[in-house]
Amino acid sequence: MKNYSYLFLLIIVGAISGCLSSNNMSDKALNIQGDYFGQALPGDSAVLFAPNVISSGMNERDFTISPDGNEIFFCREVGNFKYTTIFYTKRVGNVWSTPEVFEYCTNPHFKYIEPHISPDGSKLFFISTMPVDSSSVGNEDIWVSVKEDGKWTNPQNLGPPVNTHSKEFFPSVTYDGTIYFTHLDTIAKDEFIYRSRYSNGVYEQPEKLCSNVNIGRARYNAFVAPDESYIIIPAFGMPDSYGGTDYYISFRDSLDNWSAAVNMGPKVNTANPKEWSASVTPDGKFIFFMSAKMGNNTLGVLNAHSLLDFHNSPQNGNTDIYWICSSIIDDLKRSVK
Repeated sequence: MKNYSYLFLLIIVGAISGCLSSNNMSDKALNIQGDYFGQALPGDSAVLFAPNVISSGMNERDFTISPDGNEIFFCREVGNFKYTTIFYTKRVGNVWSTPEVFEYCTNPHFKYIEPHISPDGSKLFFISTMPVDSSSVGNEDIWVSVKEDGKWTNPQNLGPPVNTHSKEFFPSVTYDGTIYFTHLDTIAKDEFIYRSRYSNGVYEQPEKLCSNVNIGRARYNAFVAPDESYIIIPAFGMPDSYGGTDYYISFRDSLDNWSAAVNMGPKVNTANPKEWSASVTPDGKFIFFMSAKMGNNTLGVLNAHSLLDFHNSPQNGNTDIYWICSSIIDDLKRSVK
């Protein structure tokens, strides 16, 4: 009798262990194949990206994809921004790896956020609070990893004049190496969007962009098109906002003039206040953006299992990653004078 009881116990323990393991995405062989992580391409309506794998129920944001379409970086944050880091997945032989924390972003004492791959695919920029050396205290600075022989190198602090003793955020880079970013002005106690031209391997003194870009009561995390033809600006406090922070777009002409920023409309903006990270794919075909839309994710009954499933699913009130065809940019450009 004791032997049967012991065998039964082993079966139960094994079953529980198996269930726990199967709920851990890192233990699964995803076998996801195809472009854009195997997702069906969106049209002119925003679609949740890779539900339950990349858009998981945790706070996700900051999507970037390599020009060859074989590498994806994105950000996750938990604990009310106490822990935030960059995830990485790569396609090898048309099969995508399970998203895991990027190898240089594993120290829980620092924050890692806002990855951006340069248009030529050779550099990965991101924000971290890592100190430059053991004698310094880190704040939000731009770091860069260079790809050599197919591998990403140990990141280096971008240094002055782009990085300062204040905070810098959300790098976005053009074809010619110009970097756009957000800088915290410690005198004005406000954040503004700057750019620094890249000439002969050196960044020039950053310049603050005009009021058509630095809009609203707050603005940050701007994404610039690689050819500098437009810039997407998350802004707060605009009179035509749908609620909280919305995505706006300003277009640049050949004389370096920026148009008045226009709201990107209800296809990307909603009444939820958490919309402040957008990017466009290197081929210019799709916009990726962060939003906390609830969608149709509703509960029919309240019980322990339904609440736990809701908590562990996308569209639960945390931020998810969406994507949409970029044709809306062309439509918005035609509406701009």
